[in-house]
Amino acid sequence: MDGNPPAPATSAEVHRAIDAVWRIESARLIAGLARIVGDIGIAEDLAQDALVAALERWPESGVPDNPGAWLMAAAKHRAIDVLRRRTRLDRKHEELARELEIGRETGDPDLDAALDDPVGDDLLRLMFTACHPVLALDARVALTLRLIGGLTTPEVARAFLVPESTLAQRIVRARRTLSEARVPFEVPRGEELEARVSSVLEVLYLVFNEGYSATAGDDWTRPELCHDALRLGRMLAEFMPAESEVHGLVALMEIQASRLRARVDASGNPILLLDQDRSHWDQLLIRRGIAALDRAAALGGMLGPYALQAAIAACHAQAATADETDWERMAALYDALAQLAPSPVVELNRAVAVGMAFGAEAGLEIVDSLSSAHALEGYHHLPAVRADLLSKLGRREEAAAEFARAASLTRNGRERQVLLARAAANEGPES
Repeated sequence: MDGNPPAPATSAEVHRAIDAVWRIESARLIAGLARIVGDIGIAEDLAQDALVAALERWPESGVPDNPGAWLMAAAKHRAIDVLRRRTRLDRKHEELARELEIGRETGDPDLDAALDDPVGDDLLRLMFTACHPVLALDARVALTLRLIGGLTTPEVARAFLVPESTLAQRIVRARRTLSEARVPFEVPRGEELEARVSSVLEVLYLVFNEGYSATAGDDWTRPELCHDALRLGRMLAEFMPAESEVHGLVALMEIQASRLRARVDASGNPILLLDQDRSHWDQLLIRRGIAALDRAAALGGMLGPYALQAAIAACHAQAATADETDWERMAALYDALAQLAPSPVVELNRAVAVGMAFGAEAGLEIVDSLSSAHALEGYHHLPAVRADLLSKLGRREEAAAEFARAASLTRNGRERQVLLARAAANEGPES
């Protein structure tokens, strides 16, 4: 029997643990606090105060067995202190302070249950509150990504392709606007609900994408974000069963999530789509995705942007091998998507499909038109796609330069390694 006690965790290990806990718990923490205090800005401040307390105490005391509950308790106690110090409380806040104090002293199970709701309605309320029409669309999406996705400001800025300072100001203004407008913490009804659905879907889409292809850091994927977005999407589909695009987005996320295990090797190194072992794709998620896509189609009318992207993903999912992919159908679906929701990123993805279906030269023509228009300047996927097409055309020196340029633009360490390896593989004489 080994009698040696386990070695104490280092400060770096504790800080990594705190970061992981915050990624998992922050959205639920902020959502629970927002419903109690009625203000998203105050709720986020309280959650941040709890994080600061963890950073101060856990390196000495160790990470608690239930870190989420610890953070919630710290934030709840901080909420009591904040409400006590305010000199001008309305009646509601006075009652709230008394209820919180009773909850702390007596362990009121109803209050604890309300604060510690493990999944459900609070996160949905937080989504719709952050997506209130009083905010500009970009502010709604940015704020919700920050609060629910647990993304840092640089990560959200990357998703928007805007400077970090711009994004930070956008989030601050959004919080202030919601507070000043006294936006209720609730899921809206009727016409107001329909008006907010599109921005909620966009939020889930971007959160999922950040998990599927992390914009920064040392990990190629962050599956927990994909799972969060997918879980919330499924909840939304239950709440709004007649909305085709809700099912379309769920279908897209289900099918894309099916590949997560195959996207990295045992060491966490990226594996590109066409090189993946498709036996590692999750067939249950694929079946769920196809079923959700069928539900979207059954609701009638033309498929929306998310359902079209799900149909594109289904082309991959239903092909037993990369060679069996129906690239011509995929190119046609991208044509439809470009007509319905035109954007430079859609055009770039269309270039890939066109290049696979009709030859690299056809794809390169689309990419070069994007380059000349400076539509995606600083977006590393543009030179990466161009490099791949150039390599297929035997223009290896140009391909190597473009892969290197893409590597210099990405902020993801794993992706940088892949791009640099591809640059090195293309160095040498032209074929």
